[in-house]
Amino acid sequence: MRQDETLGRRRILVTGVGGAPAFDLARELQRAGHEVIATDADPLAPGLLIPGVTPQVTAPSADPRYQQELLDVCDRLHPDALFSGVEQELPLLLGLCPQLEELKVRAWLAPAGAVAACVDKARFAQVLGEAGVPAPRSWLPDRLHEIHGAGALIVKPRRGQGSKNVHMCATPAQATVLCELVPDPLIQEFVAGQEFTADCLTGPDGRSSVILRRRLLVKGGLAMVCETFRHEGAEDAVRRTLTALDMRGVCCVQGFIRADAAAVITEANARFAGAFLASVAAGADLVGQALRGTFGFEIDHGRLGYRPGVRTTKYVETFTDPGPSAGELEA
Repeated sequence: MRQDETLGRRRILVTGVGGAPAFDLARELQRAGHEVIATDADPLAPGLLIPGVTPQVTAPSADPRYQQELLDVCDRLHPDALFSGVEQELPLLLGLCPQLEELKVRAWLAPAGAVAACVDKARFAQVLGEAGVPAPRSWLPDRLHEIHGAGALIVKPRRGQGSKNVHMCATPAQATVLCELVPDPLIQEFVAGQEFTADCLTGPDGRSSVILRRRLLVKGGLAMVCETFRHEGAEDAVRRTLTALDMRGVCCVQGFIRADAAAVITEANARFAGAFLASVAAGADLVGQALRGTFGFEIDHGRLGYRPGVRTTKYVETFTDPGPSAGELEA
């Protein structure tokens, strides 16, 4: 990604750099010549050690201090814009928009309804059902008695990220037990097929670019090996999902292509995906155009085209923490 002369060099705050989406976004912004302020609630988060970033530790989004601490960081370090890598903080960021605007910090966030549906998987299933978008049947625990002939089931948190506390089972009776273990659970029918993610960017005019990639190797919810591809049915289902959500800005949509070639949508996140660099490697200027939209410039969808058949593999990299200086140790 090269620096956009229209944008120039910007200072960007990226939250949640302990996770893959924000970690990779911070590095991609650096490669484009921008300055990065990296934040995370975990002082051991690897993104805080990226050479050249300004690291800041903040309270977790569930902590009452979170909003004020984030505003304090913005007030002290004066970022030009903010990108979030943490799904659960998006509703809080929407509430901070007036204060961020006063601090001259731009944040191109999805509309409140879209964020609510992405954060709450039960609400997401309802939105897709009302729009007629193919999606797995879903039940809350008090509707378990309605499950008939669904086959294998998935029990997952209604609000979660990174495939944590996601379990597969064979019967409603097993699902009942798992609902006692999974926090705020949702039950869905299991969908077999080729798993995929779509990296998407939707402009203020509602026009979307969609980049499809297969999730060939997944560990802990993160796609370790991806390959870009084209599939008319999957792209259509993704676009219908974005329309149903009234999405704007960056979004990633996940689903499966079944053996009969039909696409089924399982979830969406109003942020960069954990393996969005696969789309970047295939030629899509995803970060650059997201920046343009953030700063009010027209999005060039021609720069969001991509080549199918590009495969990427994530790997482990080790950073060395220099530790405290001698003076800090003495103090």
